[in-house]
Amino acid sequence: MKKLVAALLAIIPAFSIAQNKSDEPDLQMIARIKQEEFSNSKVMETLFQLTDVNGPRLTGSPGMRHAQIWLRQQFQDWGLANAAIEPWGSFGKGWQVDKCYVAMTAPYYQPLIAVPRAWTPGTNGLIKADAISVKIDDAEDMEKYKGKLAGKIVVFEPPVNTATKSNFVADAKRLTEEDLEKMDVDPHLDDEVDNPSKPDLKNTREARIALMKKRDSFLLAERPLAVLTIGSGGSMGTVFTTNGARWELDAKPVLPGLEVSREHINRIVRLLDAGKQVSLELETKTTFFYDSIENNVVAEIPGTDKNLKSELVMLGGHMDSWHAATGTTDNGTGSAVAIEAIRILKALDVKPRRTIRVVLWSGEEQGLLGSHGYVKNHFGEKDSMKFKPEYEKVSAYFNLDNGAGKIRGIYLQGNDMARPIFESWMEPFRDMGATTVTIRNTGGTDHLSFDEIGIPGFQFIQDPLDYGTRTHHTNMDSYDRVNSNDLKQASIIMATFVYQAAMRDEKIPRKPMVVKKK
Repeated sequence: MKKLVAALLAIIPAFSIAQNKSDEPDLQMIARIKQEEFSNSKVMETLFQLTDVNGPRLTGSPGMRHAQIWLRQQFQDWGLANAAIEPWGSFGKGWQVDKCYVAMTAPYYQPLIAVPRAWTPGTNGLIKADAISVKIDDAEDMEKYKGKLAGKIVVFEPPVNTATKSNFVADAKRLTEEDLEKMDVDPHLDDEVDNPSKPDLKNTREARIALMKKRDSFLLAERPLAVLTIGSGGSMGTVFTTNGARWELDAKPVLPGLEVSREHINRIVRLLDAGKQVSLELETKTTFFYDSIENNVVAEIPGTDKNLKSELVMLGGHMDSWHAATGTTDNGTGSAVAIEAIRILKALDVKPRRTIRVVLWSGEEQGLLGSHGYVKNHFGEKDSMKFKPEYEKVSAYFNLDNGAGKIRGIYLQGNDMARPIFESWMEPFRDMGATTVTIRNTGGTDHLSFDEIGIPGFQFIQDPLDYGTRTHHTNMDSYDRVNSNDLKQASIIMATFVYQAAMRDEKIPRKPMVVKKK
């Protein structure tokens, strides 16, 4: 089948031919966009403000509030219209880290690399206690620890597959031509699609969450002083910080908890397994916030065509982050590129036919909450499929949220009708490394909130760099991990796609809605 498809594609005229004249790339405007970005770029300054100056931006935290206030003012200073901090709905508890100190004091002194587990309480002062190694793989394991944990610091044994090994593969990479060619194949032609032997990831995740809830309740009843766990991955001092406690207002209480680097928690467990006494001291301070209303930041360049100005072309990325670092590549970079794209267009004083609206989301890390709330408030609901008048006015939404790498293409999200349009718009950027328009879907970020109700929502393909190995949800997600040329390239491409969509005669075509049978 793959060979047949390849043969057919070889004889079919290239899809990069535009459908109509309004889909031809505006080369003069692209030249102006490039000149503005290469001569007057503000993208790294914006990133610096969001990250180094502001700090972490966990949803519901003061850091997120401060970033939103700063951004609204920046939009106003640039002359964008309707700049606002717009509520999307309720959330739960905000939270921030005020202090974190962790060290091993016996058999010798050693500071430990650790980060408080999100939405856990502080220790109420410095605590000193012996460590006890605990391994709980199922509910039955809890019985053997009853009555043994009070007054101790629990150290959870890492899974057997977390032993630290030398890494002979580079942490960072760029996509090769071969990688991009593989992306450009319809996934339905893959031999392993719909393979019944694949694990049920949803059920696996739900089972893991259920076990964690039971484990937290058990530990609370047994009264240890604190709990140390390994993060969800990482080595060489990198701590992944995704396993937070629950943030709902009615969430059950938990013990003070920290996620510790792989090398340090493995050392503690090895010592305990050898019968050595391990003593620890630690102090964490955290603060909870109970204002449950959360917001996105919006701004616009109004449309000028009397027939099209009520229609929308949207762009954005999520501005919230995790708390272990400054959330630079997840997703300060995507936010900075979206902000820079609309800054470029405003600086060029473009007169778009449609209104261009940028939105920077919160709550993405907790389940796309900010974009879901925005879509529900403005356009309609997925469950009822009842739509508001503004629903028909949206042409497309363009998103960036996969690290700091430059753009290499775009996911069509199954929208075949957009292929010739996007291939035409992508063509001028071949010399900048952007070549691929793939039918594939990609998940995990805010374009899905639009796509799931039938509004064309797109995510760009990016070079991974060290996103998956070093920066995604880690204590290493800092400004230092960013290449300014990659962000400039991404800003140019996003500004171009948004401008072209705002100027074309018709909205971006919508793919047929899929109604799943129950």
